[in-house]
Amino acid sequence: MVCAMIKTIEKEMAQAAKARDKVRLAALRLIKSALHNKKIDLGKELNDHESLQVLSSMTKQRKDSIEQFANGGRQDLVEKEEKELEVIQSFMPQQLSEKELDAIISQAIEDVGATSPRDMGKVMKALMPKVTGKADGKVVSERVKSKLV
Repeated sequence: MVCAMIKTIEKEMAQAAKARDKVRLAALRLIKSALHNKKIDLGKELNDHESLQVLSSMTKQRKDSIEQFANGGRQDLVEKEEKELEVIQSFMPQQLSEKELDAIISQAIEDVGATSPRDMGKVMKALMPKVTGKADGKVVSERVKSKLV
């Protein structure tokens, strides 16, 4: 059984090809390839959570690349990465608001009984499955750290 995301990506690829949108088509091919590689690594079909993890990883890579290219003065590559990022994010769920994220973090801290920064690993382990794809991992980590002081 193919996950719903791959079916959607294939439909989008066909539309991008018909519209001769080379940038979007290339980005969709990258996504499909990354999902396929993850499927091979795991040796099974991906579920939605695993697909979101792949997309989150791709998002993080693009953001890091944009920063590096901007520092290197390569505006052409910055624009390419930004367009890819836009396509990748179109398959991600809506991002959590600060208020929603704080509520989820507080609940996770309470659930694992965290009391100090040493418990951060436990909190992150409980938290990440709930926020993957819905919040930047770096932001989540900083928020947890600030609440465990």
